[in-house]
Amino acid sequence: MMYSVKADIRIELVALLKGRREHRELKLIPEQTRAVCRNEIHEFIVTDEPDHHPGDRVNRIAYLGFGEVKTGGLLAVGDMVRIDGQEVGKLVGFDRTHLPNHMNIILFSSKMLTGEEHGFSPGQVMIINR
Repeated sequence: MMYSVKADIRIELVALLKGRREHRELKLIPEQTRAVCRNEIHEFIVTDEPDHHPGDRVNRIAYLGFGEVKTGGLLAVGDMVRIDGQEVGKLVGFDRTHLPNHMNIILFSSKMLTGEEHGFSPGQVMIINR
């Protein structure tokens, strides 16, 4: 999908997570974008496995947390995710395991920290943009 510009997406953290898994086998969907609507809640997961692309499987993960979409829009592979200005990771794909309840949004970071290890709190704002 080609777009020329897109708005930032604002997401408020509603729950922080602290777990890790070595063999999660998340299946990234082939699509590179997903629309998110205001008031939806989605899960954010970090991996330190490099070079993942839509369609791949992700095993090593750290759970970041759940966030409620405050400003809907278009998420795209390659978007940067920041919480209160701190870079958390780069969006690498989406997993549908828990739909229709929520979508897993997978981020890459060389620092595979959980939400708890980051010291984040519910109410902090996540900004996702190019």
